[in-house]
Amino acid sequence: SPPPPPYVYNSPPPPPYVYSSPPPPPYVYKSPPPPPYVYSSPPPPPYVYSSPPPPPYVYSSPPYVYKSSPPPPYVYSSPPIY
Repeated sequence: SPPPPPYVYNSPPPPPYVYSSPPPPPYVYKSPPPPPYVYSSPPPPPYVYSSPPPPPYVYSSPPYVYKSSPPPPYVYSSPPIY
C-alpha cells in the first residue's frame, strides 16, 4: 500500500491581533467664551449750552440832539410910567 501522505497542517495561521477600536477623540473644551462685555447704554450727548447768545449790544438811543426851542428874544416890556 502507498505510504500515507506527509502530515501537513494546512489550517491558516490566525490573523494578527489588531486592536481596532478607534482611539477616543481628543478632549476639547468647547464651551463658548463669554461674549465681550459691552456697555451698550448710549453715551451722553455732548454738552451743548443752547441758550441763544445775547444779541450784539446796540446802543439804539437816538443821537442826542438838543431840540429845545430857543428862548424868545428878550423884550424889555417895562410898563409905562404914569
